[in-house]
Amino acid sequence: MIQTKSENWRDIGLLILRLGVGAMFMVHGVPKIIAGPELWAKVGGAMGNFCIHFWPTFWGFMAALSESGGGLLMILGLFFRPAMAFMFITMTVAATHHLASGDGIQKASHAIEAGSLFLSLIFIGSGKYTLMSLFKYKERI
Repeated sequence: MIQTKSENWRDIGLLILRLGVGAMFMVHGVPKIIAGPELWAKVGGAMGNFCIHFWPTFWGFMAALSESGGGLLMILGLFFRPAMAFMFITMTVAATHHLASGDGIQKASHAIEAGSLFLSLIFIGSGKYTLMSLFKYKERI
């Protein structure tokens, strides 16, 4: 299939978006992973807003892994839709935590914006320029 010029621009735009947002989420997530169980338990405590009070350390680690690992997968374009789904869920929990804690919309806005982006990307996809596209066999005409 031959791509039109506008489709190429779309894929370049998605690549730029993936690189920038993915890198920023790695910047957010890696320090949370490095911080260890004490911070994981604090972050995982946000699940209490959903009446899930068990294993806060596990949930906090999963949130940190979602941000850092999801950011890396976003950059590479690998397992893209599942990664965006996990990141959307993480941002939903974060936004809910901010709002339930009385932090207001200003504190919750970053998580809401990021969550909206991740939900949109589940439907849009990663675009053409991914790590997998380098390894896919292309038919020659």
